[in-house]
Amino acid sequence: MKKVIFTIMMSLFATLVMAQKTVITGILVDSTLQEAEPYATVRIFKAGKQQKPAAMGLTDLEGRFRQEVSGSGKYIVQLSSVGKRDAVRQITLGKEQKIDLGTILISEDAQMLQGVEIVAQKPLVKMEVDKMSYNVQEDADSKASTVLDMLRKVPMVTVDGEDNISVNGSTSFKVYVDGKPNMMMSSAPSQVFKAMPASMVKNIEVVTNPGAKYDAEGGAGVLNIVMNKEAATAMGGGSMDGYNGNIRAQVGNKSWGGSAFVSGQKGKLSFSANAMYNHSNPGETVTTMEREQIGAVSSTMTTSSTSKPKTPFTMGNLTMSYEVDSMSTLGLTAGITSFHVKNNGYSTTNMGGGIYGNGYFYGTTTDMKMSRTSFNGSIDYQRFLNKARTSSLTLTYQLTYAPTNNKMDNKFDLTDTQNTWIDLTDRYSDNEERTTDHIFQADYTTPLGKNNTLNAGLKFSHRKATSEALYYLADVYAEELSSEYDYKNSILAGYAEFVSKFGKWGTKAGLRYEQTWQNVAYRLGNGADFKTNYGNLVPSASLTYNFAPTTNIGLTYNMRISRPGISYLNPYVDRSNPTALTYGNPNLDTEKLHNIGLVFNTFSSKLMLNVNLRHSFTDNAIEQFSFYDDNNLLNTTYDNTAKNHVTSLNVYANWLLHKNMRIFLNGGIDYSDMRSKALDLKNNGWHANAMVGLQQTLPANFKLGAYLITSTKRYNLQGWSTGFNILTANISKNFFDDKLTLTLSGMTGIGNGSKLNIENYSHGKDFTNHMQIKVPMQSFSFSIAYNFGNTKKQFRQHQSRVENDYIEHQSQSETINSAQMGQQ
Repeated sequence: MKKVIFTIMMSLFATLVMAQKTVITGILVDSTLQEAEPYATVRIFKAGKQQKPAAMGLTDLEGRFRQEVSGSGKYIVQLSSVGKRDAVRQITLGKEQKIDLGTILISEDAQMLQGVEIVAQKPLVKMEVDKMSYNVQEDADSKASTVLDMLRKVPMVTVDGEDNISVNGSTSFKVYVDGKPNMMMSSAPSQVFKAMPASMVKNIEVVTNPGAKYDAEGGAGVLNIVMNKEAATAMGGGSMDGYNGNIRAQVGNKSWGGSAFVSGQKGKLSFSANAMYNHSNPGETVTTMEREQIGAVSSTMTTSSTSKPKTPFTMGNLTMSYEVDSMSTLGLTAGITSFHVKNNGYSTTNMGGGIYGNGYFYGTTTDMKMSRTSFNGSIDYQRFLNKARTSSLTLTYQLTYAPTNNKMDNKFDLTDTQNTWIDLTDRYSDNEERTTDHIFQADYTTPLGKNNTLNAGLKFSHRKATSEALYYLADVYAEELSSEYDYKNSILAGYAEFVSKFGKWGTKAGLRYEQTWQNVAYRLGNGADFKTNYGNLVPSASLTYNFAPTTNIGLTYNMRISRPGISYLNPYVDRSNPTALTYGNPNLDTEKLHNIGLVFNTFSSKLMLNVNLRHSFTDNAIEQFSFYDDNNLLNTTYDNTAKNHVTSLNVYANWLLHKNMRIFLNGGIDYSDMRSKALDLKNNGWHANAMVGLQQTLPANFKLGAYLITSTKRYNLQGWSTGFNILTANISKNFFDDKLTLTLSGMTGIGNGSKLNIENYSHGKDFTNHMQIKVPMQSFSFSIAYNFGNTKKQFRQHQSRVENDYIEHQSQSETINSAQMGQQ
């Protein structure tokens, strides 16, 4: 009996020992970049039994893991990530309830990368509930395309036939470069992006639900351009000296240019620099306009014009960062962007009916020169406040100086010297503006408990602009028509944002308050001095649920504002067109836009799918509208006069059909309803757009890309504009271990003699206006790109935190995709 009892007791004791659970924790970090290694595979084996793991899991976004193991004795912890050498630790489990392995470093495995055939391609898009990032460098077309070409593929972004860019169906968005607002690109994005080679850009990020850390301005969100400037911040992980770079040249029937890029590291100092030049000559554009005045005085006007624009574009950037110590980094950036537009054209105008009697005809020769330059610089200091680097403080100063000059010379051919209806005196205008921006910002991040984070910060920005618009009639200065003013705009902002994770749920909620002071003083002209100040409280929130590591759904809300700029506020009357007047409205109010979205993301090794259902509405939209005055001149100005509601459904799909074939779909459909009681106008309608593409690897490793871009009619408050159809294609070949790339590419409009035929229609109570624009689209180009360097490593540049935390982390979707690809 005693033996039986003893045996039972020993069995129970053994069972208890075997049932004992030990929690194993640690942090996995990339040994070179000293970044967290998210979603790496964690396997724990019983020593001598490595055929099947006793426990298995993944690291989280911060590289942390927490794994429970039952039993005692010797065990092996193995951490694996695609393209990295396994990190292995041996442990002994006993009576301890918790074992902390601390920080574990994992490094690249060059032999493994050389020996594995990657059947699936690296994901092009990181999809999250409130942000999407398009990996330009991983797109095979990037070596021969412009940034504007890449934007056509980016989810939630559309580019129409006239190269106008929309985000979430709206042109009210802000452009950032490396997480910092960029004045030049926000004011003329299409001009800059269609001249900039895609090889200069690493990622294009679309922030569809900007949180409290972002500026409140930009109704549709933020478009962030992450430049290709891979340099390093070792942050205590040791330095690796080396350099990488590339040079590119391109020539075509409508443009030519070149670019160069280099990045490297020497000890604690890392750097990157890029420069480019592009000369664009798109060809002759033909515009025909028919305007009819309706009412007591009825007349018609028909204008036909031709124009031949030329645009030289130059850009250069320098970035440096220095590791002060293991917990802090100092960063410096400097850049210049400049483009010039020269446009010579001739137009003929026929007027008849009403006061014009049997008809009147005149011709106009137009010579336009516009130059716009932007100098940007920033310095920032980042300090981690704890050893885990989860708490940090970043201080930033940014300076932008942007001079702009616009000269317009109109000379008229008079065929009827008895004209008494309109003023056809030759006229010349010279408008010079200078804008200086100063930004000071402090951002603080700290964890609150296990899965909670608090972000808070302050920002002050001050903009000073001067404008001198000189006007000449028959080469004689006309002071009464000229204008000079000073414009000051200051914004003080503070924000707080709380981020939390609990189980499969994630939340983010924040508030931002911005106080604005505006002051306009006229030294000359018909404008009245005015001052104004106002405050805006801007909320944002998101709720996410993860069905699985590769599938999630999210509900988002944010309020965005659009402040009227000086061009909207300035009452100066532009009289360059003898039949029309254009001027601003100093009484405009800030436009407030509310956005509600439902986002679904799912990923696999073959398919990436994003579906975004969104509703946006505003009750005080700033609208441009036109009307005839008592002198039979068409007036165009602005007012907070419209209530706009837009419901949209956007779909992005990226499907790897075969290891050599990938297809894309980036499209959407929306319904707009616009109403204005003040103008007694309303309009509504459906609009759809799509980009369908194919990337195919051909025999001899030639790579083919072909894309069809289409859009239907789009509606606005006073009318509509027609859609377009464009076909683009390219074929490329790599040589010398992918160091040299040759690419031939082309673009054409479909129908209409390979031209885009764009129609715009608008109407009011007393007029209709119908415009037809024929844009030459048939183009081809040849490019050559060469990569060089003494290391295959890519260095990571310190990222400034102006406006947000743009430090690059892999998203859950990208890492899991990569892991699945490596297992095929």
